[in-house]
Amino acid sequence: MTKEVTPVNDSVNHPSHYTGHPSGVECIQITEHMLFNIGNAFKYIWRADLKENPKEDLEKAIWYLQRELLRREKLTATKAKTETQAEKAVSYNI
Repeated sequence: MTKEVTPVNDSVNHPSHYTGHPSGVECIQITEHMLFNIGNAFKYIWRADLKENPKEDLEKAIWYLQRELLRREKLTATKAKTETQAEKAVSYNI
């Protein structure tokens, strides 16, 4: 069995702005367990000080967090509407 050797700074598979954390943990090892928007926000926060423009990465993180908040608000509204419709159906014995 041959072990795959990955270069230290592999800009495709293991970019330094995702592997340069002092913990030795790669960002994807954490974000792959999160919802998409939360994972992306985390990713941009993680790499903010490892890239040229930390402000831009923090703004991107905020964008993903706002998107997640909107998604959850819509989900809550849809759930409430469905529950109301179910309550009406019960009251009409449907």
